[in-house]
Order: sequence, then C-alpha cells, then structure tokens
Amino acid sequence: MAHILIIEDEKSISDLIAMNLELVGHTSQQAYNGPEALNYMKQNTYSLIIMDIMLPGLDGFTLMEYVSENTPVIFLTAMGSLSDRVKGLKLGADDYIVKPFETIELLARIEAVLRRTHRSTNTFSLDNTVVNLESRIVTVDNKEIELTLREYELLEILIKNKNIALSREKLLKMAWNYDYLGETRTVDVHIQKLRKKLNWEQRIKTVYKLGYRLEVDP
Repeated sequence: MAHILIIEDEKSISDLIAMNLELVGHTSQQAYNGPEALNYMKQNTYSLIIMDIMLPGLDGFTLMEYVSENTPVIFLTAMGSLSDRVKGLKLGADDYIVKPFETIELLARIEAVLRRTHRSTNTFSLDNTVVNLESRIVTVDNKEIELTLREYELLEILIKNKNIALSREKLLKMAWNYDYLGETRTVDVHIQKLRKKLNWEQRIKTVYKLGYRLEVDP
C-alpha cells in the first residue's frame, strides 16, 4: 500500500483518482492548488505525487523544486506538447500522462513507478493464496501452484485492478495483447481455471454483461 498526494485543481478528476486508488488498496491526500500542495509536502512524506501543471497559486513545474529527491512524481496534465513533456521529465518527473486519460492506464503507470522506486509491495495475499509479483511464484496453503503464462498475466491484471470491474474485451487486450474480434470465450475459460486453482470461486466475481472483478475486502 502506498500513500499518494494528488495535486489537481479539478475536484471531479481528483475525486476519481482518489476513489480508484482506494479501490486498489492505496491511501491518498488531495490538494487543489499550489500553496496547499506545498504545505502538505512540507508536513508529510508520500510514496508518490500525482500532479497537474496548471494550478492556482504555484504551477506544477515550480512545485517540482520543493519535491523531496526520493519522492517520485507523475505529471497528469492537459499540456501535451513535446516541449512540456521534455521540460517535465527534465525537472525530474518519473512519468508524464496527458489528459484525457484512462483510469486503468493511470493505475498501471502508478504501479510501474512504485515498483521501479521500490515503494510497492512485491507480494499480494488473499485468503490462503500468496502471489509474489517479482518471482511470479504463486502458492495456495503454502504449496506452489503451476500457472500458464496467460493465467499468470490474467491474475496479475486482476490483482493490480482489484475491486475494479474489467470487461472481457479489456482483459483480452491486456493479457493477450490483441483486440476484441468477436470471441472472448478464452477469457472465460482462463478465469474458470484461475478460480479453481486458487480457490477463488467467491473472489473472482462475474460482472453481469461486462466481465470480471477480483473482490478484495477493504
């Protein structure tokens, strides 16, 4: 679990990010302008900062001067020109995402930065199942379980997006890396195998007319 500072002046976007961070197990604090964000940064330590550039009071580029050297930053902004991207990265940002964005992509980028900076846990535990996300070893009741490559890829996607409903088409794209061509049965088959192997019949929920969700208690 990571504690993340969201610096975004549009409340609806900030609330959306905070809600999705909470769903996947992170905590967050929200700042809506530059001076408020600066005050939070002086008083608290964060695993990651997600920051807009165009902010009231102090802009994101200026705030970068006050970010702790060991705190990773993702710029999330409508400023999508090449010069803005280059400037943001040269100032020390770890990633740069242009609005509008997909929530799943943002969560994936967040996990990638946290993993790269060693601020995200390498294991995931649920009931009697433990998944080592670094070694890719999965155990149930302390016994190693064999998963195929696709089964593991699908499992990791469900874990990283826990409590979020994912369509079959999205799972097909993320785990198999190809677009929906009218047949998603392969997703259903792999989900059934995961449920059986991990004893997660009550954990991987079917979302009616959509897809699946890994349900994890808050």
